[in-house]
Amino acid sequence: MNAVALGPLVFAPDRFAAILAIAAFLIASEILARKVDRGFSDWAWKAVLVFIAGARLGHVVLHAQSFASEPLRALAFWQGGFSIEAGILVALAYTGWRFRRHIRQAAWTLLPAACAVFITIFVLGLTAGAPKTPLPQASFLTLNGEAMQPSALAGRPLVINLWATWCPPCRREMPMMAEVAAQTDHATFVFVNQGEGREAIETYLTAENIALDTVLLDSLGQFGMTYAVPGLPATLFIGADGLLSSVHMGEISKEALVDGIARLTPAR
Repeated sequence: MNAVALGPLVFAPDRFAAILAIAAFLIASEILARKVDRGFSDWAWKAVLVFIAGARLGHVVLHAQSFASEPLRALAFWQGGFSIEAGILVALAYTGWRFRRHIRQAAWTLLPAACAVFITIFVLGLTAGAPKTPLPQASFLTLNGEAMQPSALAGRPLVINLWATWCPPCRREMPMMAEVAAQTDHATFVFVNQGEGREAIETYLTAENIALDTVLLDSLGQFGMTYAVPGLPATLFIGADGLLSSVHMGEISKEALVDGIARLTPAR
């Protein structure tokens, strides 16, 4: 499954699992607060905040070189990028400190933690894996007015970005994606605009001083339908065999983009 859609809201499967797991953790902790001790409510909320902060910090530390030139980007948590292991370690440390004088009560914290783990495994199990969808066979026009068949690009890894100029997260990630596309030779980038005309696209790219090698005009949204993508932006990672490997829904970080390309290109 590429995404989970709830009305107008679209979630990547891992983010949806995280939201449900945190909700389950807080609900179980509130039950403990009513049945055992009111202090579990305060502990749970602070543990969640500590977990999120620790997971983000762990991700930034692991990719320190990438963040060195743009340190403020460490605050852009909406792009994704969290180290679950680091988050768990920091949350455990906080829990140990919080219950250092009440060791017996600390055992109760395993209950909401177990609920969160169960929900995470269950949701990821239901949504795991992207179908091995082949590239569309139809032809699309480029900005130069030439016809191109995406299936003809099979033979090397592809990164296909579905975007539109009216989409704020698309606009935020585009300069970074253009930079990575220009610097990597491990994958071919294709930027597939959804539903807009040539003039609107060229005006945006010129105004933002963004250079893209391959832009396709998908006026009918065929890519979105082919890959069952319910929203924008979406980044598709296609293997050299022309089949879909994975999908990133929503704004993508530089680290996630580079990691996605690395998964398409096994170590030489």
